[in-house]
Order: sequence, then C-alpha cells, then structure tokens
Amino acid sequence: MFDIKALRENFNETKAALSKRGKDFELEKFESLDKRRRELINETEQMKAKRNAASSQIPAMKKAGEDTTAIMAEMKELADAIKALDPQVRAIDEELETFLMAIPNIPHSSVPEGKDETDNVEIRKWGEPTQFAFEPKPHWDLGEALGILDPATAAKITGARFMLFRGAGARLERALINFMLDTHGKNGYEEIMPPVIAHRRSMEGVGQLPDKEGMLFHLSDTDYFLIPTAETPLTNIHREEILDGPKLPVKFCAYTPSFRKEAGAAGRDTRGLIRLHQFDKVEIFKLAHPNNSYEELETLTANAESILQALNLPYRVVNLCAGDLGFSNSKTYDLEVWMPSYNRYVEISSCSNYETFQARRAGLRFKENPTDKAAFAHTLNGSALAVGRAAAAIMENFQQTDGSIKIPPALVPYMGGLMEIK
Repeated sequence: MFDIKALRENFNETKAALSKRGKDFELEKFESLDKRRRELINETEQMKAKRNAASSQIPAMKKAGEDTTAIMAEMKELADAIKALDPQVRAIDEELETFLMAIPNIPHSSVPEGKDETDNVEIRKWGEPTQFAFEPKPHWDLGEALGILDPATAAKITGARFMLFRGAGARLERALINFMLDTHGKNGYEEIMPPVIAHRRSMEGVGQLPDKEGMLFHLSDTDYFLIPTAETPLTNIHREEILDGPKLPVKFCAYTPSFRKEAGAAGRDTRGLIRLHQFDKVEIFKLAHPNNSYEELETLTANAESILQALNLPYRVVNLCAGDLGFSNSKTYDLEVWMPSYNRYVEISSCSNYETFQARRAGLRFKENPTDKAAFAHTLNGSALAVGRAAAAIMENFQQTDGSIKIPPALVPYMGGLMEIK
C-alpha cells in the first residue's frame, strides 16, 4: 500500500513507474480526492482556530461583565459546521484507502519492461534438459500406471483438479516436504506450523485482498478464507508490531496445503499435479532491513534453488517483466523446472521482494534504536518449493524405460531407503 505523502510528493514518478505494468491506474482520482481532503481539513482547522480564539475571549468578557450571547452563538455555529465537515473527511479517507488498496506495487528499477511472460528475461540455467532413449511419459500417466496418483477417486470425493496420492506417491509427497523443511532449517529459517485459515485483515495485509478475491476459497457465513499460500500467515505473525532492527532479518519456513480457485487454462494443465485447487507447498519468508533486502532476495532465491540442485532437477531462473509481475511484488524471480512432457521449463517457485508494500498494509515496522522513529521493514517470500510440482518433475525426469521411477539420492533417506518406485 502506498504512503499518501510519498505518492503526493512523487506523483509523476509513481505514475510513470506504474505505467510499466501496462495499465492505466487512473491516479488522477487520487489527486482529486487528496485535493478535496486537504481543502476540507484546512477549512476545518481554520474554523477550529476561530472557535478556540473565541473560546479564549469568553472568560475575559464574563469577568468584565460583557454580554457573551453573540460569541456563544458564533461558537455553536462553528461547532455545528465542524461537525458537518468531519463525516465528509472520514468518507474521503475511506475512499482514498479503498483506492490505494487497489493500486499495485511499483516495479523495482531492475525489473525489465514487457507485457507478459514472453518478455521475461532468463538469468541463468542449472543442468541440462533430460534426454531419453525412449518416448517419455507425462507424470499423470506414470502415476496412474504405478498406482500412486488417483485423480478419479479424488474427483469422486471432491471434484475435478484434486488429487489423491497412494502408497509410494503419498510417501514421495511427504518425503519432499520433510526434505525441504530440514534443508531450510539448516539455512536458519525457523519452522512454523500455522493455521490454514486466515481472516480478511490478514489477507489484506499481504495484498491478496482485494486483488485476488475471486481466486480464494471463502468460508460462507464467516470472514475466513482458506489460505492460497503460507505467505499469508507468515507475513502476519508480526502484524502491527515494532521489531528490533539489529535482529533483522527474521526468517520463517512453513509447510501448508494451499487452496486456489483459479487453476489455469484448459489442456494438459488440467491433468496431473501442475494446477490443482489444493496443493502442498513449502514457503520461505523474510522480514528484512530496507538497506539490504535485495541482497536478501538473492540468498532467498539461492535457498530455493538449492532444493532443485539437491534433487538434480534441471531448471532456469527468470526475472519477471513488469507486465507479468504480481500485484504486491516489486521484483520477482521465477524458478522453472524442466518438464519433459511439456518439452519446456515450468514454474515451480516465485521468489519476491515486496519492499514496504505489505509492511504498510500489515503494520510491520522496526527500530534501529529504542529512541528512533519506527520504519517499515521489507518483506520477501518464495516457494521452496511447490511440492506437487517437485514430485511431478521427479517422476518425469527420473522415469525409466519400464515406467518405474528412480528416487533422487538426496531423497532416499526420506523415503525409508526406497530407491525406486515400480
């Protein structure tokens, strides 16, 4: 969320920066509302000053035996006029807040210009796309043939775009979760097991409301939502708190199921594990000092990459262009894993810096010293990783001629010593 003062003082620069997102956000409405608000406040303050001046005269007039009827009537008129203006100011404040809540974050200067994902810039690659001496199968065919993925039963229980894991499939999902959490714990992230339901205030704090309300599962007759990612509860752990600056960054990791209505276009994305309404994810999160948050973004991204490297999965890192940037994001790196069935790289993680955008909405502040004025922290988070997509990538990249699947060596201890699914 924008600082009104900063937007007022840097209006043209802000408008130019937001234009990189490829959309007109009608910031002139802010100018109009802000101008009217300041006019009303100035008018109110002038009347209050006049009322206070008149009020200070009354004791002296009474002491001198003068008639105060006229000045008392004037004070009443001023009080009524002030009372009439206050609701107008409150109404404009509410309209301003609603307007500002719907304006996305400003892209960082290092974000490339562009309209959509075709304009994203590849930063680096790790590993080479997997080559096969046979025609590789998609993970949904492999999973069903091995009896480890059962979408038909999931559909019977719930509906389309849900998955039921069986036997070694369920073990693989659990093994990946534990491996990811253990790895991030070694990198200094405190493990959290949060609620998977959040109220509206928490969703607003991370910028998921009002921007993505249509994608969220809202629990009827409540103000609760199923979380679309662990980013939601992790960001709100220190909501409305002032932290000790020297202790930054604060680092959390969490596994949660995640829930989203939107699940992509028709086609192969409707099959398998790539786009589900419910999916498992391990998230890493940082509250960082503004002076070094972009260095923290690089290490957070490296932490996510380390999972793919340990699993020996080929991937690439792309810098998202302004037109493909998320609502709350200042800068995002996407990690894309090689998927043989797609014959291309597929997103498995987004690592983002939100700067103060979420911190303003959630009241996340810090002080360098106890006597300092509190400042807003920077928030960062990344998927590390989307568990189902990691399972799909392992199934496709480690498939064998006979349809069996080898387990990456780093994961074997988490699979109880199982080295192959067959």
